[in-house]
Amino acid sequence: MPWVLLVFAGLFEIGWAIGLKYTEGFTRLWPSVGTVASMAISVGLLGLAMKSLPVGTAYAIWVGIGAVGTVILGMVLFNEPATALRIASIVLIVAGLVGLKLA
Repeated sequence: MPWVLLVFAGLFEIGWAIGLKYTEGFTRLWPSVGTVASMAISVGLLGLAMKSLPVGTAYAIWVGIGAVGTVILGMVLFNEPATALRIASIVLIVAGLVGLKLA
């Protein structure tokens, strides 16, 4: 169960990272409310997952899920470049996350 909580925490991290773009510096009410809610849920789920998982592993996987998801959505939603180097870097991050899970 802690791994499921950690994955959801990472997904909510993607939500608030992308949400920050839509808040326009927290000047738009509803995107700001959604972003702050996603932040709270993400950190809350991370805290619950850390009750059973090692702190270093849990934090790294939480950040990794957020980073990979945010980069991919940045490419899709904001037309950020999808260069070979960026894709390779995403693959390396995912490989690192899998390694942490297996270790």
